[in-house]
Amino acid sequence: MAALREPLPATLRITGYKSHAKEILHCLKNKYFKELQDLVVDGQKIEVPQTLKWYPEELAWHTNLSRKILRKSPQLEKFHQFLVSETECGNISRQEAVSMIPPLLLNVNPHHKILDMCAAPGSKTAQLIEMLHADMNVPFPEGFVIANDVDNKRCYLLVHQAKRLNSPCIMVVNHDASSIPTLQIDNNGRKEVLFYDRILCDVPCSGDGTMRKNIDVWKKWTTQNSLQLHGLQLRIATRGVEQLAEGGRMVYSTCSLNPVENEAVIASLLEKSEGALELADVSSELPGLKWMPGITQWKVMLKDGQWFEAWKDVPSNRQTQIRPTMFPIKDEEKLKVMNLERCIRILPHHQNTGGFFVAVLIKKSPMPWNKRQSKLQRKLSQRTGEISVSAAAAEDGSVEIIKEPPDAEDEDTKETQHLLNAESEQSKKDGVCGPPPCKKMKLFGFKEDPFVFLSEDDPLFPPIEKFYALDPSFPKMNLLTRTQEGKKRQLYMVSKELRNVLLNNSERMKVINTGIKVWSRNSDGEQFGCAFRLAQEGIYTLYPFINARIINVCIEDVKVLLTQENPFLSKFSSETHKRVKDLAMGSIVLKYEPDPSKPDTLQCPIVLCGWHGKTSLRAFVPKNERLHYLRMMGVEVFKAKRKEENFESKTEEGDQDSTKHMEEEMDMEHNELAAKMEAEVDEEPIHEFMESSVIEPENKMENVQPSSENAENRDIADLSSVKA
Repeated sequence: MAALREPLPATLRITGYKSHAKEILHCLKNKYFKELQDLVVDGQKIEVPQTLKWYPEELAWHTNLSRKILRKSPQLEKFHQFLVSETECGNISRQEAVSMIPPLLLNVNPHHKILDMCAAPGSKTAQLIEMLHADMNVPFPEGFVIANDVDNKRCYLLVHQAKRLNSPCIMVVNHDASSIPTLQIDNNGRKEVLFYDRILCDVPCSGDGTMRKNIDVWKKWTTQNSLQLHGLQLRIATRGVEQLAEGGRMVYSTCSLNPVENEAVIASLLEKSEGALELADVSSELPGLKWMPGITQWKVMLKDGQWFEAWKDVPSNRQTQIRPTMFPIKDEEKLKVMNLERCIRILPHHQNTGGFFVAVLIKKSPMPWNKRQSKLQRKLSQRTGEISVSAAAAEDGSVEIIKEPPDAEDEDTKETQHLLNAESEQSKKDGVCGPPPCKKMKLFGFKEDPFVFLSEDDPLFPPIEKFYALDPSFPKMNLLTRTQEGKKRQLYMVSKELRNVLLNNSERMKVINTGIKVWSRNSDGEQFGCAFRLAQEGIYTLYPFINARIINVCIEDVKVLLTQENPFLSKFSSETHKRVKDLAMGSIVLKYEPDPSKPDTLQCPIVLCGWHGKTSLRAFVPKNERLHYLRMMGVEVFKAKRKEENFESKTEEGDQDSTKHMEEEMDMEHNELAAKMEAEVDEEPIHEFMESSVIEPENKMENVQPSSENAENRDIADLSSVKA
């Protein structure tokens, strides 16, 4: 209780999958943290941030800096600007320490299919995406993350959080987690139910472990909260294990210490699984983490202070508030087999964190109710064989596929297969994945634009393919747009696995967002042979397939590109000048390769989107990404607020070569050409870093999701009130 009354330390996590993570870590340790040594603010000695010992590769840190001190102190202004800017780029995430634990215990590999059942605001989802992209040389991992949330508005915050990581392997959907639909995938022309290798089940909870940051919990908390949530938590967890593949792992977590929300849910799930589930022993998976084992005995209390030790003690008029599953298991043998002590309880005073509960479940066999229904279906399927079972499984979401022996296939089976394929082909006509029909699913929030995949013979693609000399292995079938009619203004890309999910489930799920932008239409480009220019957010995915229009630049050239608005070719090195000389005007790729013989220079590769004009060369990079690269190169980008305010009333005159004026040039508004070329460079409001890790969108939908022109003017001003 004493620890809960103390403010929660600020924690941050460096995104681990980006090649720049080590450079950011080096920058933090050798520059910003050193400047904090022996610093005293308002009479309080500032402690240098410390690593979270249990988080791999020193990528997570905590500090005693409060929100107020960090935002208001002039001595910390430079550090604060660094945190804000890197957070907007997606290179740093503000995330509570205990919240980082569930994704780590999922033990994700790049080929895993992952479901995040209650994902908003998205910090854990971001971790999962990073794990998929552990190998940056693989642009399209085989796995994917489907991130779900029941709240439509929070889904858009989730989109914005995920968008910072620029992954083609993330899909955001909007469903009630306790009844999230079973999805189908196509496997060599045969429909199969999609089972997930990993599921994160971070359920809604009373939040009594968050008292250090959510002050309201102190006055609003009652035991009634847990009693009301227990049923929902159990339903969500049950739906999760139904969709888990055999041998798969599901992590159940809450930010509560109440056993009614924790061990009671796990015990009930284990009991009704009849041995299909087991609690994994993860005691050695996070060395350095202090935790307490799960408990096996507890009582249940009503709001008025009445305690009950067992279900038989509950009077009939209270049996709607208290349910049998809330009580501990009394059978000693059953209790021993459950191994509830393998649950992890994290207490605030052990490592200066919030309170948290985690349990890791492994699925050894199908759930017993699925087995029973499967037997029934097997009897009914004697006429139609495997296909009818697959169809039924997909419809009710509870039946797993039972494969029939080959000789069970007859003419009826083939006929059923034909009808099923015909139906699916109709829904996939022209590669359009529209929103589900209103009759089948009630829609909340905004009606999303359809996801339209480019057809095999779409005339849009050949000019792009020729202009950028795309590799024959480029997966053009994974390109999509968000409009069925009129000009296609943006092209997005998803992995082939997500394409499979989209095409086969358009009527089952409400997709909010998927894919990353790889090309944007630019009318000026048509005269140079290609109407589409490259988009920075998708360049790292696209770059391995591009064989033309790549210009290698040195570190000094990169500095010029990032500090000057539209520099003349004469500003660049003679090597770059020669490479550009014979290149046609239009969109280009600017690539910096580190020099191992110069360890003092930037040691991570940089890929930038640019534009080659008649007499100039420019980079199309969002402001905060520019600042990020410059920091990594050792360029001082800090500016005091007073200077910033004064500058806004002035106009820059003349060319400036010195980096001392870099920040002024960075703040220049883009000229008309840049506005045409790079809509994504528009500055977003910089929110206070310690207020939230999610940047709330302004009143344009395009800030948070790819959209057709029809969606661009949708007013979502009420989103500004949504908090992560």
